[in-house]
Amino acid sequence: MSEKDIIPYRPGLEGVTAGISAISDVIAAENRLIYRGYDIRDLAKHCTFEEVAYLILMGQLPTRAQLEQFDAQLKSQRELPDEVYAVLRALPRGGNLMAALQAGVATLGMLDPTADDHSHEANLKKAIRLTASMATLVANGYRILQGQSPVNPNPNLGHAANFLYMLFEREPEPLHAEVMNLTFILYAEHGYNASTFAAHVIASTLADIYSAVVGAIGALRGSLHGGANEAAMEAMLEIGTPDRAEAWVMEKLAQKARIMGFGHREYKTGDTRAVILKEYVRRVAEQTGRMDIYQIQDIMERVMLREKNLYPNVDFPAAALYYMMGIPIPLYTPIFAAARIVGWSAHVIEQHDNNRLIRPRSDYSGPRDLPFVPLDQRG
Repeated sequence: MSEKDIIPYRPGLEGVTAGISAISDVIAAENRLIYRGYDIRDLAKHCTFEEVAYLILMGQLPTRAQLEQFDAQLKSQRELPDEVYAVLRALPRGGNLMAALQAGVATLGMLDPTADDHSHEANLKKAIRLTASMATLVANGYRILQGQSPVNPNPNLGHAANFLYMLFEREPEPLHAEVMNLTFILYAEHGYNASTFAAHVIASTLADIYSAVVGAIGALRGSLHGGANEAAMEAMLEIGTPDRAEAWVMEKLAQKARIMGFGHREYKTGDTRAVILKEYVRRVAEQTGRMDIYQIQDIMERVMLREKNLYPNVDFPAAALYYMMGIPIPLYTPIFAAARIVGWSAHVIEQHDNNRLIRPRSDYSGPRDLPFVPLDQRG
């Protein structure tokens, strides 16, 4: 490689193209997100999560017959093998659910005799299995870590509603099921984010899809990626009441503290996914009698825009919605994984279909030409 071919280093690889993908596109200048060519606003308004999962994995929106077949496939593979439940029960009570997801997915991989078949069709079958089972792994994994019994999936409910059914052991409020379906759609895919890029790197070694997903879950666990929604809710709880919101934000800004749930590497003038969710924050707040949460969010948004010209990202309204629906905070990032499994899987398939080992270079910053000193002559 000649000097002229070397691309200058950019911290965080910001603005560096790392691959070519037909799955999604963030059109930052327009604050738009598209999945396979379709605007996320149209998909969020008109589709079920199952339709969007089909679109992301198959490359096109399904016909009614295709959707019925896909839905049947998902429902038939929701339940986890006994071996996975045995692993979950062996984990420490109250342990980190993201670590439990990694253990569960790794166990699924060990049980799959086709794990090392990287053909498109084999990977697609595994992607459907992972999409079906990840929500069960999140809900029942959490229940087991809390000392509760797992709940059998309900075949009469859609993917999002069934997740809430397993978590709470009762059929969800229709509005709550609608919100869960919507957040699953909005979290399903988002280009070369940290966890997806981690999956690409792992898959590029010709590791199996389960290994790539285990790595993606590890990347998602970090507070600067998936953990942002949990941190955003903790901030709102610390504020407590709407009358304290502005002073709290101003104090944090004076301390130069990072306020989670605001700003995004891609979106500079607003995350379209957050805009979609905001109206649901009001609706759920009115239904649950938690207008204080809505008001805290509204004040925080206005102050952050006024002081820092920062808009909320999708994690900010999602956190409030989950909290008002009674979902425990430690579940927020795992729910992200239950949705993003579709995007991760599609990217692994894309990587395996046209693979090249991902191996970037680094610029060395250490000393050079140090004289070697034998061991017995070192101070």
